[in-house]
Amino acid sequence: MQFTSYMLDVLTDSVYPARITIEDGIFKEIVPIQVSEETQIDVEGLMLPGFIDSHIHIESSMMTPAQFAKVAVRHGTTAVVCDPHEIANVHGIDGVEFMIENASTVPFNFYFAAPSCVPATSFETSGAVLDSEDIEYLLQKPEVVALAEMMNFPGVIGADEEVLRKLRIARKYNKPIDGHAPLVSGKELDKYIEQGIVTDHECSNFHEAIEKKQKGMKIMVRDGSSAKNMEALFDFSQRIEYYKNQDSFGIIPTEVLSRRLHSPIFDFMVSDDKNPRDLVNGHLNESVKKAVGLGIDLIKAIEMVTINPAAHYGLDGGSIVTGSKADFIIVDNLDELNILKTYISGECVFDGENVLFDVEDVEFVNSMNVDKKSSEDFNIYFNGDECEVNVIQCFDGDLLTKKATAKLKTQNGIVQPDISEDVLKIAVVERHGSNNVANAFIKGFGLKKGAIASSVSHDSHNIVVIGYSSEKMAEAVNMVIENMGGIAVVSDDFEDSLSLPIAGLMSNQEGIVTAKKLRTLQKMAFAMGCRLTAPFMTMAFMSLLVIPSIKLSDKGLFDGDRFEFMDVIRN
Repeated sequence: MQFTSYMLDVLTDSVYPARITIEDGIFKEIVPIQVSEETQIDVEGLMLPGFIDSHIHIESSMMTPAQFAKVAVRHGTTAVVCDPHEIANVHGIDGVEFMIENASTVPFNFYFAAPSCVPATSFETSGAVLDSEDIEYLLQKPEVVALAEMMNFPGVIGADEEVLRKLRIARKYNKPIDGHAPLVSGKELDKYIEQGIVTDHECSNFHEAIEKKQKGMKIMVRDGSSAKNMEALFDFSQRIEYYKNQDSFGIIPTEVLSRRLHSPIFDFMVSDDKNPRDLVNGHLNESVKKAVGLGIDLIKAIEMVTINPAAHYGLDGGSIVTGSKADFIIVDNLDELNILKTYISGECVFDGENVLFDVEDVEFVNSMNVDKKSSEDFNIYFNGDECEVNVIQCFDGDLLTKKATAKLKTQNGIVQPDISEDVLKIAVVERHGSNNVANAFIKGFGLKKGAIASSVSHDSHNIVVIGYSSEKMAEAVNMVIENMGGIAVVSDDFEDSLSLPIAGLMSNQEGIVTAKKLRTLQKMAFAMGCRLTAPFMTMAFMSLLVIPSIKLSDKGLFDGDRFEFMDVIRN
């Protein structure tokens, strides 16, 4: 295969015409050419390296890896480094190997990271445990290129022996170690980094990210469905302030300062968690355009999703260079970044209209080992007319929560939510065989009636439910159980659900079908008063204990700052 095309060279930050020769899926020769009146350019558009998402959980797309690939190639993505810790928390090694096997059935570059924290903490019930021996087994697989995010930062800082053993094994195999250290700073951050942890995707503000960058970490700028940190990390005013402070002696030339302001400073753009509704509308192509809209240099933004992740993880791709795997895309221009074609190993997999490969349905053992619930399971009791309670306060577009309090009335000894103050009930129902139920209160969802429930709840993926009524909460949870996993919305006026029978996390349906159903459920949640952009994904993170400041597991309300349980009813 030989053709001439204008191409973006991310190694030299330049665009030029070249004659491209591809053999056996590899760039055999790339020869820059001079354009004259007689020169024929074969390709209409501009050739770019395929995009690489260096940190994503495929399960959050609610699709199998194969179905995910069918959507991703439409947006110019040709590779991902995925952490399968969602399914690992449900099914352990078998779940990880299912993901690897399914990924191998389609022409797409799936690289994996070995889940380092299964479960994420000891303060919850998961369906499996991955110990250091399991980690060593996974790190020897050719598909596994890294140790996935080390979420147990208290374990690292406190020198937990099993945690340190996993880190030593990763270093033994020369695999990069990904981090997860929200708001960790100062000497505690130093201890975390000392263990060879080299990336972080949890930075929620510019100053947090700069400290980590200054200490040698590579920063992933997250642009997911629920967590959107790009605006904060690319904040122009904070960048100006930072560089003014850095140049207190006035020795940096003005043109250098100007160039630095438009450089991203940070290293990668990632999705982390992308729901199907957002994914069908765009992936890294939209993140690049968003970064440019925030003042970032276009070529530098593209490097964050091409050569940077490829170089860090040792991937075969990320640039158009002789000897590299021929993964590339054709876009209309650098302003619009519309994907005209996507190629993997020199073969067209998306022709601008159609994806040129098929995906077969798969079967996988179901994991809903839980009894149906009654309304009494979701009651909180108090002997008195009124009590003060601790409340989880959540925010749109942010995984961080804050501790709040509320004074609630009781009725027949049952503590009542306060719809006027947006204080709703939340519960986590263990689904791996123990049947635990933990109840608490939450603020920020805005529901005025009914309940929403899901078996997608990070990271142990028990069933999480939020509602105003215990009866409707029980109905929503039971619908999830009947569907063998998924999402349910229940009110007096309507009810509907999305079935996710593969580990309670994924569906065999095509992305567009899953996205359409999710969109319907979101509209129903909005009709019930919810005011969050991505209500089900936000709800899914209300059980992730390793993100401050207050969350709920199946064992109880959890103080993420102190890393210990706390009472729902305040003394």
